[in-house]
Amino acid sequence: MGFVLSVLYFLTNYLTPPTLFGQLAVVRVELVLAVLIFFVSIPKLTGSIILKTPQSLAVVGLAFAGSFSVFFGLHWAWKAVEVFPEFLPCAFAYFLVSLYCNSKKRLQVIIFMLLFVCLFVIARGSIELLSGVPESVPQQVAAARTTYILAMRSSTGELLYRLRGLGLINDPNDFGQLLVCVIPLMFIFWRYKMIIRNLVLVILPVSALLYGTFLTHSRGALLALMAIAVMAARRRIGTLPALLLATGIFVAAMGLQFTGGRDISANAGADRTALWSSGLQMLKSHPLFGVGLGGFADNCDGCGHTAHNSLVVCAAELGMFGLYFWCLFLYPTIRNAMSIASPEKVSDGRPILIEKYLLRQAASKVEALDKAEVNQMGRLLILSFTGLLVTGWFLSRPYILTFFLLGGMVEAVFEMALRRGMVAPRQQMVRVLQNSGILAVSLILLMYIVLRIANLMR
Repeated sequence: MGFVLSVLYFLTNYLTPPTLFGQLAVVRVELVLAVLIFFVSIPKLTGSIILKTPQSLAVVGLAFAGSFSVFFGLHWAWKAVEVFPEFLPCAFAYFLVSLYCNSKKRLQVIIFMLLFVCLFVIARGSIELLSGVPESVPQQVAAARTTYILAMRSSTGELLYRLRGLGLINDPNDFGQLLVCVIPLMFIFWRYKMIIRNLVLVILPVSALLYGTFLTHSRGALLALMAIAVMAARRRIGTLPALLLATGIFVAAMGLQFTGGRDISANAGADRTALWSSGLQMLKSHPLFGVGLGGFADNCDGCGHTAHNSLVVCAAELGMFGLYFWCLFLYPTIRNAMSIASPEKVSDGRPILIEKYLLRQAASKVEALDKAEVNQMGRLLILSFTGLLVTGWFLSRPYILTFFLLGGMVEAVFEMALRRGMVAPRQQMVRVLQNSGILAVSLILLMYIVLRIANLMR
């Protein structure tokens, strides 16, 4: 029951309560679901991986970092308390996936849920496009964000229609980010020499997702697809041929007006790099707790914009304290994903004896899982995280639901392999804490170097 409610909770957050429940949304269905899941999940906490992973500490630390940033940066005590119910719904995803996604079949259900979300938005947006979209959306409709198409002007002044979702994915770039994360995950259903199955469960859905990505006209999504292509192809054809393949994809995409006529260049991103520079200045003036969660636009010399970079936004708004916990979630997640993706680090394992936590559930069998399946899931999750991080470089979304959802999926697969004796135990907490701090400092230095190079290229 807890797993089914968790899937419903994810659907509600992605598609919005009014879309799924109509007038019942006024009773805060998502909150009711969260409370219900919490009480249902209490018996499963004992023996779960939630109390073992550094990511759990990172999620709690991020919540407190957001609260401290508002209290010290914005000097707003009551708002500091409100940070917890605003932040935790997305972070809750990590705990739910880690707790309930204890088999490959359940992992596939989560991926099907993400596919359904994407196809639902693509279908609704396509229907709107076929029905004819007005040149300007009525103000009351735009404010309510009840349309799946965003009408805007391109750099040349031409009208451009961009596909988007509602709620958490109400921006075309946000929806593009979700799409590029789901595309590689669909290959978990791929089976060698099973043509019909692969066509129905992989080829056709991926084609639809690529079409949806095109409709978003997201430049970040295009760059993410190129990065995913390089990462996926380099193992088979080598790095240089993979780079040439990605270049070919880029040229073809630009020829097909993938970005809606908007350029991808240093000059086109000059305004964005100026915002990144402002973010580093905010970190310099408020190094510990930042300027306050959601306070970037108000501290940007009156520009009214956010940084369009997840790293900069996290550092500027939450300071090094918050960035550290963000890296404390990211570092062990990527490290564990690389471990389960590596054939050298995954062994054939051993037969599983019925463990105590299984006895309590009167379980008699454990899902069979071999080395090839673990490696496949690890590689797909790395590709998905590649899409998330590349698009996140151009988006102000450091604490989104998808980030924590993918993190939970990585830990779920790692735990499956660990229980079967297929991978080495998790890195010691002390080392994780140290390396996360090194990662946080390294990312700030990286951003500084990127800005220096961008300024030289102008």
